[in-house]
Amino acid sequence: MRKGLMILAVLLASCVLFAGGASEDGVDTSLDDVVESGRFVLGLDDSFPPMGYRDENGEIVGFDIDCAREVCARLGVELVCQPIDWNSKEQELMTGNIDCLWNGFTITEERRENLLFSDPYVKNAQVVVVNASSSVQTLDDLAGASVGVQAGSSAESAIEDTPGFADSIGEIIQFKENLTALMDLEIGGVDAVVMDLLVANDNINRSGKDFRILSQTLADEEYGIGFRKGDVALRDAVQGALDDMAADGTLARIAVKWFGADITVVGK
Repeated sequence: MRKGLMILAVLLASCVLFAGGASEDGVDTSLDDVVESGRFVLGLDDSFPPMGYRDENGEIVGFDIDCAREVCARLGVELVCQPIDWNSKEQELMTGNIDCLWNGFTITEERRENLLFSDPYVKNAQVVVVNASSSVQTLDDLAGASVGVQAGSSAESAIEDTPGFADSIGEIIQFKENLTALMDLEIGGVDAVVMDLLVANDNINRSGKDFRILSQTLADEEYGIGFRKGDVALRDAVQGALDDMAADGTLARIAVKWFGADITVVGK
């Protein structure tokens, strides 16, 4: 390892220890820190409808936001929504700028190595979106095509993990946001976009754009809330509130508001 990279690794390790909730003696103070500050800072990509995004008034809204606000009410703290660069999300968490990542955040084994997750709360899948007029019907039809993805998203991993798919397509083009990728798809800048099924459905339904989702998926996934490894107390408190919300019907009501049906999996 280069000297500069080694120094960076040491600094990040220090951030994990002191920014999160572990005191110098190793005691987990993550929940106490949030309760004492009175603020729970949620990191998100604020252009990821219907999970978390800005409405026509510039307010951050969404399914995840409503869930988080109810969790915070039950914990007696204020919800603070902090937009971040999703491509730098783990760094934002490790340096203590936010308390969690909660914005359609896919649970993966690679992410589990560095983060502590809640239980899954919603099922999802990575899908391919094309223009309705496109001749593409299957993944094989995308041979040599240009495919857009959000940088730092699980769509990138889904492309690489689908046998033969990454090698067959012509080019992977990264975008900062899914919405930008879809705008490029609409004008023919890319041939397809790989993205979350829940987000794709929401965009098509709300925008009325002439897009189509292939029936063949790349990967089935689950959303979870990401915390720093040492913040067990905070994770457990948030999980407990979600469990209670599932039991008393609150979680189902929020899901019906945003999706028209209860698609949550907590306690099921």
